[in-house]
Amino acid sequence: MTSARHLRSNAFTIVEMLVVVFIFGVLLSIILPSMANVRRESLSVSCQANLRQLYAAVDAYRSTINGSLPMCDFLPASTPDGPVGGLVDVLEKTVGIDCKCWYCAADDDLEGSIATGTSYIYLPGLLRYTPQVQIQVAGLLFASQGDSLTERQRERRRRDAEAKLVGTLYQQSPLQFAILMDSQDRHKIGSRNPRNAVYIDGSAGILRDADEAEAP
Repeated sequence: MTSARHLRSNAFTIVEMLVVVFIFGVLLSIILPSMANVRRESLSVSCQANLRQLYAAVDAYRSTINGSLPMCDFLPASTPDGPVGGLVDVLEKTVGIDCKCWYCAADDDLEGSIATGTSYIYLPGLLRYTPQVQIQVAGLLFASQGDSLTERQRERRRRDAEAKLVGTLYQQSPLQFAILMDSQDRHKIGSRNPRNAVYIDGSAGILRDADEAEAP
């Protein structure tokens, strides 16, 4: 009898068990979001490291073409044989197509960006198609119509002109345009889903808003 009474006195009551479950629930509600934030931050840091690595490869490539930015499509094309074109092709000898640095750690878009061979948009390849650049390129090519050029030489002249004009945009507004950035919003911060980017000076971080870029 004494032993049974002793066991009952050491056992949990239903109320005590409910209190323990409630405390565990509260702790989990605090810990899980914190762990998710830590994971998101880790993925973002990894992504920025990728962008710095790719920037270093672009910068090394520029040294071989008189400091110009390489002119190529802003994204590779997805084909049944794999991605074709874009910066992935340009830097193939420096950064292999299988390098993990081409993919943001937070990218899970298998049928989209991953199928194209990279999670990142090459902004100079997009800016080359802006009217501000193409109107001037057309003028330069029109002025050289009298020159005896092969189609390949003419294309080379076009790319050189685009590279020079796009380079001027970066010189005039180095903080406004990124070199590479996430092709999608992947890095949640509170209610925001910004993209990571790397700039002409090699700095990497959250993509700047236009008003931030223009601020002194």
